[in-house]
Amino acid sequence: MPAKNRPARAAEFHLASFLPFRLVAVSESVQRMFAASYEGSLNLTIPEIRAMSVIAEFGTLSPTAVGQHTWMDKVKVSRATQSLVAKGLLHQRPDPHDGRSRLLRLTRKGVATHARFVPLANRLEAELFVGLSQADVAALSRALTKITTRLETTDETGRLD
Repeated sequence: MPAKNRPARAAEFHLASFLPFRLVAVSESVQRMFAASYEGSLNLTIPEIRAMSVIAEFGTLSPTAVGQHTWMDKVKVSRATQSLVAKGLLHQRPDPHDGRSRLLRLTRKGVATHARFVPLANRLEAELFVGLSQADVAALSRALTKITTRLETTDETGRLD
């Protein structure tokens, strides 16, 4: 067939083997697995669990700090924390150093709910890694740490330095 009559072909690219796509796909699948468990047993969403977890880990936090620790945007943090306050799991108070901000901490009910979450999260993590050796899990953790560190060097436009 003459060159001018050949159908145009896209550049060779296979989405299913493109590692950034695979990371997103795995992340979304894991999130669905965890969400089904958390929403069913704890009546909490993934953003609520993330917010509770970092507040449990670090103590009293501002919404900005919650967002930084969870990689969630301001709107998602706001919705999650307001829902947790409404459920009686978080207490909020004005930040004495910044009149425009709030400080968030777990209530007694929040501490108890978080305590119920921890073994569930550990069980789900163990289920996720069935079939992987400790070395595989350690290598994955190291690789993700390196990628995360690299991504933290992006500029305001999202470009890597």
